[in-house]
Amino acid sequence: MSEKEHIEILILGSGPAGYTAAIYAARAGYKPVVYTGMEMGGQLTTTTEVENYPGFPEGIQGPELMERMQKQAERFGAEIRFGTATAVQFSKEKGGIHTVTIDNNKDVTADVVIIATGASAMYLGLESEQRLRGGGVSACATCDGFFYRDQRVAVVGGGDVAAEEALYLSNIAKDVKMFIRRDQMRASKIMQDRVFKKDNIEILWNTEVKEVLGDKVVEGVRVINNKTGKETEIPLEGLFIAIGHKPNTEIFKGQIEMDERGYIITKCKSTETNVPGVFAAGDVQDPKYQQAVTAAATGSMAALDAEAYLNEIKG
Repeated sequence: MSEKEHIEILILGSGPAGYTAAIYAARAGYKPVVYTGMEMGGQLTTTTEVENYPGFPEGIQGPELMERMQKQAERFGAEIRFGTATAVQFSKEKGGIHTVTIDNNKDVTADVVIIATGASAMYLGLESEQRLRGGGVSACATCDGFFYRDQRVAVVGGGDVAAEEALYLSNIAKDVKMFIRRDQMRASKIMQDRVFKKDNIEILWNTEVKEVLGDKVVEGVRVINNKTGKETEIPLEGLFIAIGHKPNTEIFKGQIEMDERGYIITKCKSTETNVPGVFAAGDVQDPKYQQAVTAAATGSMAALDAEAYLNEIKG
């Protein structure tokens, strides 16, 4: 490695958690450095209208919200750098120095590391699906369901998350279909019972999406029955993918405690991990809520936890 640099508070990730941590750390008098990751601004940069973030009664575009957070962090002295952490070496000792490799060519050391690398929604991998993300294809009913009032939508998936999405949408949309690739749901019995009781939810078993139809917005889907091979075109205005999220924690394996799905485990009511001086905020440690506002909240917590830690080790 040709370059080395020491940073007091290093923040990995530039979503609501990362930027909020930067705002709080900078206002506390530190000079935090944020490495943005490959997707500057996080998942919200792929979202169009955000209407459930407090303080914006008329709504705000996802990219604009993240740009405002970035400017606010920079206003207080945070430094935002484009780059991705590609390897880490965490010290297990309290007061130890942590090493993070950026883009495979620069080692950065830090007293504190705040991990805010987020989680990525899992998609089907269809070209048409990716092309229409933000144009009717979504991975968050809570975020985007409002735009489909009295319209026709579908949810892909058969687990608890898919059931929750379908139930949420059933109170907004006039018609909700669930595309389930097996002949049964993986969701818990109580969630299945709730779905079955909803008159405007229709389940299509053994069904997989082959193509999302539409030019600039979703107009429908072409599905295939994986038992009979029969293909059908179904008109829709919205398609919600609910097959799970994957936390962006691959590089931290073996360095920090995670659950079986790869989410970083934090101590109760804090952002502390099992490694002294390493904190986790946002979706990377939250398999349940995964909202911008909850990510931002844990970002502030991480900065406050980091400040307390630095005060303790430095006196």
